[in-house]
Amino acid sequence: MNAAFTLRPLTADDFETVALLGAAIWRKHFIGMISREQIDYMVSGRYTPEKLSRYLDAPDRWFRLLRVEGRPVGYCSYALAEPPGEMKLEQLYLLEEMRGRGLGGRMMDEAEAAACATGCATLMLTVNRHNAEAIAVYEKRGFRVRGEVAADIGNGFVMDDYVMAKALG
Repeated sequence: MNAAFTLRPLTADDFETVALLGAAIWRKHFIGMISREQIDYMVSGRYTPEKLSRYLDAPDRWFRLLRVEGRPVGYCSYALAEPPGEMKLEQLYLLEEMRGRGLGGRMMDEAEAAACATGCATLMLTVNRHNAEAIAVYEKRGFRVRGEVAADIGNGFVMDDYVMAKALG
């Protein structure tokens, strides 16, 4: 990746940018894995100012916005999890045209470094069971499936995910 990139903490001024970016990524990437109705439901509830503000100055969760040459192209978030000693990679999303440039790896490096800095021995995540591309990337980074979870997210929708984890050294 030769272009200048920044990965910086979320601010309240970024809320609209993140909501637009999230909607664009979700509507392109997840179509075919989940219904358009579920995508719309999840996007409308996930990127509200109330939800995003939970990351501002929080001691246990972090959100980073990725820009390449000033243009917002992705984001990641991570938080301390249960049991103690685990951090959850909550989100890692990147515009399709920016994939394959090492940017997702940079965001993952950020989450792994944060986990280590807070004393966590494990980084875990959930991923849609039909998201073969993401699963392959996570496996290449050392994550392994440790379980499955089907979570009722309301409105008749379910997230059908693998739980993946990576031991940090």
